[in-house]
Amino acid sequence: MEIRLMPSPREAAILDTDELRSTFLLDELFVYGVIGLIYTDLDRGIVGSAVPTIHALALGNDDALKADFFCQRREMGVLNFGGAGTVTVDDVNYPMATQDCLYIGRGSKEVIFESADATNPAVYYFVSYPAHAVYPTTKATRGDANRVELGTRDEANERTIFQYVHENGIKSCQLVMGFTEFKPGSIWNTMPCHTHDRRSEVYCYFDVPAAHRVLHMMGEPQQTRSIWVADRQVVLSPPWSIHCGCGTASYRFCWAMGGENQAFTDMDRVEIADLR
Repeated sequence: MEIRLMPSPREAAILDTDELRSTFLLDELFVYGVIGLIYTDLDRGIVGSAVPTIHALALGNDDALKADFFCQRREMGVLNFGGAGTVTVDDVNYPMATQDCLYIGRGSKEVIFESADATNPAVYYFVSYPAHAVYPTTKATRGDANRVELGTRDEANERTIFQYVHENGIKSCQLVMGFTEFKPGSIWNTMPCHTHDRRSEVYCYFDVPAAHRVLHMMGEPQQTRSIWVADRQVVLSPPWSIHCGCGTASYRFCWAMGGENQAFTDMDRVEIADLR
């Protein structure tokens, strides 16, 4: 498991492009036939992936966790970006279609990822945070998600937010998770942007066409930086950083948060005219 330590805002402001990418961007997380794990000191989050092909993939227990099994003191949310598959949690099978979400509660001992078709594998993306309470493992489909319509066509940010794990949805200790998709012609996500000092956030961009990119903007509101992001790449967002972006074509992104609370509206808005 790779470990990523975050710089302070002052340090981040002087990073060049390569340093910025090697610090905040996870650009090789998804590998066929392998479980990928990256630990970050942002609220002790772990970002992971599992792309099973012929063989199932079992979630192991990294020595760095100092635990008997991965979810001994952790919860996790899983979103499937790919073909059909199954996630088995302690001998209970959860069929997973594309854009299905599975919350796995603290204390779950065995987690196994499988694909229904090795030629069109499931692509599981997951985010895990420490948990001090136990909530039941729960699956939700796209149709089960709470939908929030935001933005306007004139501002090119008309979008639908699909909320899965949140204070009024699937219950969790601190994890909040869902994804956003855009109406035709809209490209801007999370604009006007914001920060939230009480929790960190992780963005995973997916369904980005191969020849296109998303320009992700981060940094303090008056010290902004940008990272060009491809399909299935992830950006870590510290509490002091804005997190927004625009795509050169249609795309979706999964957002996940951990920290002090789960209130979706707990954010400090930054006016567009105040950005630098």
